[in-house]
This record gives sequence, C-alpha cells and structure tokens, in this order.
Amino acid sequence: MPLKIKRSVCPYDCPDACGLLVEVVDGRAVKVRGDPDHPFTRGTLCPKMNRYQETVHSPLRLTHPLLRTGKKGTGQFQPISWEEAIERISTRWHEIIKRSGAEAILPYSYAGTMGLIQRNAGHPFFYKLGASRLERTICSPAKEAGWKAVMGDTPAPHPDEVAESDLVILWGINAIATNIHFLHGVKSARRKGAAVWLIDTYKNLTSTVVDQTYIVRPGSDGALALGLMHLLIQLNLIDIDFLNTHVQGFEELKEKILPQYPVQRVSHLTGLSIEALQSMAKSYGRAKKPFIRLGSGLSRYGNGAMAVRTIVCLPALVGAYGKRGAGCFTSTNTGEAFAMKEILREDFMEKKTRIVNMNQIGSALNELKDPPIESLYVYSSNPAAVAPDQNQVLKGLAREDLFTVVHERFMTDTARYADIVLPATSSLEQSDLYRSYGTYCIQRAKPAIPPLGESKSNWEAFSLLAKAMGFEDPFFRQSADDLIDHLLSIPSPMREGMDQKTFQSGKAVELSLPKDARTKFKTPSGKIEILNPKEPHPLPHYFPPYGGNEPFYLMTAPSFYALNSSFRERSDLRKKERGMLLKMNPADAEKKGLNEGEPVIAFNSLGEVSFLLRITPDVPQGVVVAEGIWWLEHAPGTRSVNALTSQRLTDRAQGSTFYDNTVDVRKASKC
Repeated sequence: MPLKIKRSVCPYDCPDACGLLVEVVDGRAVKVRGDPDHPFTRGTLCPKMNRYQETVHSPLRLTHPLLRTGKKGTGQFQPISWEEAIERISTRWHEIIKRSGAEAILPYSYAGTMGLIQRNAGHPFFYKLGASRLERTICSPAKEAGWKAVMGDTPAPHPDEVAESDLVILWGINAIATNIHFLHGVKSARRKGAAVWLIDTYKNLTSTVVDQTYIVRPGSDGALALGLMHLLIQLNLIDIDFLNTHVQGFEELKEKILPQYPVQRVSHLTGLSIEALQSMAKSYGRAKKPFIRLGSGLSRYGNGAMAVRTIVCLPALVGAYGKRGAGCFTSTNTGEAFAMKEILREDFMEKKTRIVNMNQIGSALNELKDPPIESLYVYSSNPAAVAPDQNQVLKGLAREDLFTVVHERFMTDTARYADIVLPATSSLEQSDLYRSYGTYCIQRAKPAIPPLGESKSNWEAFSLLAKAMGFEDPFFRQSADDLIDHLLSIPSPMREGMDQKTFQSGKAVELSLPKDARTKFKTPSGKIEILNPKEPHPLPHYFPPYGGNEPFYLMTAPSFYALNSSFRERSDLRKKERGMLLKMNPADAEKKGLNEGEPVIAFNSLGEVSFLLRITPDVPQGVVVAEGIWWLEHAPGTRSVNALTSQRLTDRAQGSTFYDNTVDVRKASKC
C-alpha cells in the first residue's frame, strides 16, 4: 500500500500544541514526527510524542463497549454493543432524573484532549440535561487570576520574543519537561549573550540548560518577588517614567508593602542568601530586556494567586512591559479567536444548576446531599489517579449505588471502577480545532486514520446520548466538522489577516496580536494595576502557604516521560523512569537511615504511598520530590502520589494545591 503523509496536532495538555506529520499505510499510523512547517514547534517533538503511533495502536486500546461483571475496581468486564451501552445509560439516567433530579448526575472531564470540539463536547449535553456543573480548576486558574489582577485582559507577549532578551528567568517551570519548544528562543537568546536563570524548588532537568539555578523554599516565590522589588528601589534601578505613565499603585506599594520585605527577612523566607538576592536584583535591574517565563507549579499553593500577582508586578518596576523581548509570559489568551459560546451552549441550561469543584470530587462523591451524586460520567480525565485525596476518590468510586460511565482509550484506574466503559478515539481518529495556551497558533485537524475497532469520539458519543435522552435540538445532530465550519464562519479580529490558504491546507497559522499591546493595557484603569481596588487585598503582599505538620514538603512535579497519568500505557517510557521514585536529599536520607533504591513509605494524615528511594543532592533538605502520576497497576504499592495531596483550594479561583502538602518518610516494612 502507498505511504500517505497527513497533518495532525498533538492533543495533550501542554502549552505548545505541536504540529505533527503522520505517516499512514493501509489505514495505520506507522510513524509520527514533528512538522517542520509549524511556526512555533518547528519539527521537534518531546519524548512522549515521539512514537505516538505506539499509543494509538497499543494492544491495550479499548475497542468495544464494556459492561462490568465483577467488583468495582477489579477491571472485570464483558463486551457489549454500543446500542446496549447507550440504552443502559439512558435508561438509568431517566430513572435517576425521575427519582432525584438531573443534578444527581455529574460530568467529570478536563484536558485529556485539548481540541476545542472534543474537549468541550459534553458541555452542551449536560447543560441540556440539567446535570450538576463541574468547576474545572484542577490546573492553574490561580495563575490566571494572579495575571488578571495586575494586567486584566492584556495579552502576553509573543513567546518567540524571548530570543531578543538579555536576561531570561524560567520561574517555576521545568521547561524541558513541560514547554520544550519555548527553549528554542531561550537558547537563541543565550547564544547572543543573554543570561538564563531557573528559579525552582529543586534542580530538575531544566537546570542543565541554564546559567544559574536558584532554589527557593516551597511557596516562597511571592516573598522573593517582593524582596527583589524592595532591592530595586534601594538600588535606584526602577523606571520612574514608565511607572508614572503606565502603572497604578506603585507609590502605595512602595510605602505600605515593600518596607515589610527587607533583604534579611526575604532571605529567611526564601532560603536564598542575602548575597544571592542582591546579585539577582542588580542583574534584573540592569538588564535592558528581562523576560520572565512563569510556570504553573508555583500557583498550586494556598497562596498561589497572590504569588503570581506579585511576580507579574515585578517587570513593571523596570519598564519591561514596554519593551519587545521583555516582560512576563504566563500563557496566551486566545479565547477571542473563536465564538466559544457556539460550542459550550450555556443557553441550553433552563436554570443554573449546582457547581461541584473537580478538586473536591472525593468529598462530593462521599458527602454531597440533596441530591447525592448518583451517576458520574468521566471523559478526557482519570480522576482516580489525577484528583487530590485519592483515598476519598477511590472510596467514592467504589460505591455500588454510583452508576459510573467512563469514555476512555485505556483501562485506567478510573475505568476499572466503571459500570460501563465506552471506547474512545485517539486524536488521529477524529476531527478537531486546536489553539494553544503557549503560542498564538491555531490549526485544524481531520482524521488521519479510521477509528480503531468501535471507538468513537467525545462528540459522537454525546450525539448518541442526546438522541437517546430525547434531545431534539439540531445542534446535537451535526458532525464535529459541521461545528468547526460554523465556528470558522464567524469573524474574529484575532483571525483577521490570517493566511487562509495555509490554514485550510491543514497547517498551523498564527493569530494576530494587537500592535499597541506594549503601551495599551487592557485593565479598567488602562494601566498596569499594582493597586487593584477590586481585589480582596488591593495591594500585593505575601502570606505563607498552607504547609503541614510533617517535616518534608512534597513536590508533585511533572515527569519528562509522562503527562499527568497519560502515556502510562507505554512500557518503553515507564522503563526510562526506572520506577515510581521519591527523590530525597542525602542529609535527610542519612538522618532517616534510608538507603538508595530501597522501598520507602511517604505518609501524612491523608494516606501513605510506597516509593523507591532516589537519593540526590538536586533536592534540598526538607523537600521530597515525586515526578509524574503512575497508574496503580505499575505502582510499588496500592496507591499513587495523590493519596498524599489535599482537596484544599487556592486563595483565588478555586484552584488545586498539589504542591502545598507535607509528608514524613519511613522505611517500608518487610513482608
């Protein structure tokens, strides 16, 4: 059979949305490589997406609907038809609605696919159904809240501008693992003489590509930003003209807040030496174009939104927001590129139904009343592994009176607790429209191969369910491509001047940025709002993270070879990680009497988890690091890392606090 090359897009929850070239023979993807014509990713793929065809055609793929035959959690199922599966689901839902109301039904989804159609396919269905709504805040809403408190709707700079910087700060981001293509510009800046720093809680892979790594105490990032601002004023390294013209609240910050953060106190809070802090302030203040790339991890503390807010203020003091190649980059906001209301269809709601925060799904499944959750529909997520407080999540999923449907590609930890499992397509088997949160690129993707077995996309599954539930609105009868065509028919200023021919050919194209983005700030005052009277705290300040009573801060860091719980079907990637490891400083290990490679137990009031110990000086004392989220079938024990993370929420925007937990560690007892 002849070889065909088709374009596609990486669907995973990563800022880059890589362009893909898929080599297809006889309806099978035989190779996946990066698209060199993509404006941002330029042909490079991460280790996870290299050999993506092995995920798509994995022997572990689910290809038929399944009905549970054994105890929940055991993964015992028998095949059934789609017709029977849809009938069983709709019949049970009709019974629940008649008995308890539609709010007894809850969807659970997130970013298993980032395409606009497939990711959001369930919203209009569950709005129409009248189900409880899910507050989808598991990732980094506190980061967005921190940015908006200062910059409003001001767009982030183009990420490629970092190549023009003379000082690049990777703050709380392991870019090699989570944003590898941003490093193209960083490396270019470095070749031209720019200094590159990493600010993080331990030395990770990104430390190998920077000039200086600064290790800070977990949750102290906001204190560091305030301390640097205090020093910038002392050193007379601020841009008075820019502050007077474009900033609201600098004088108030200077008089009321910054005197509380002298270098001695900031040194104590952050763990950085006074000399290091002074050196950082001098280098930052003297740089002509300092560029901060802000990660998401530091927003996952109890003080996450405020920490981001203080860091976002920092470039204002040196006028960096007024310069190309400078400022602060959190994420791109391309929501205005498409009329998202045409996908979400909130108008289908007859009334505002109750909201359940996805970070508190454990409590919701076990404690929610009036009505209790009687049915859970999971798609594009794996809450048994990725949601906090795993013991509570699994307890809820094990309820025999909870009717659970999981639409998935693999038998994940969550799918094992399902009553019905529906087989899902991969991104190569469905149509979708992609935008990114790390670039300004958009791209349309059509199926590169036919669906495997009887797998169906999110959109197709919800169309079948809509028909079975008696929804007559023609919206549910259109195809994914119909909806994409409709979205593209609606004009948007961000798409003006877009290369339509290139876009229609399946290639990625870039959206337009406002030409006056550096001098016209989209805030109520039209200025950068260091003082924001609408915030509970009008001025940025520092307050400590939640912390805990145990001696070690637990960093639930990203893995180089996985993305949350995705890619765990790949044995080649698992082998490269060498098991589910807990990294610890040598001094701490010696004090605890622990040895390299031995089984250990990390524990706190929420639960305990087995790990293999990795002793390394890359982790500071008082911190332990667990990279990635493992499926339970591959874990050394019966739980994975989120049995140790709390359901507590961030200071603003109801986000997760995965990084704000403490543990103790002991030797694993011998059987």
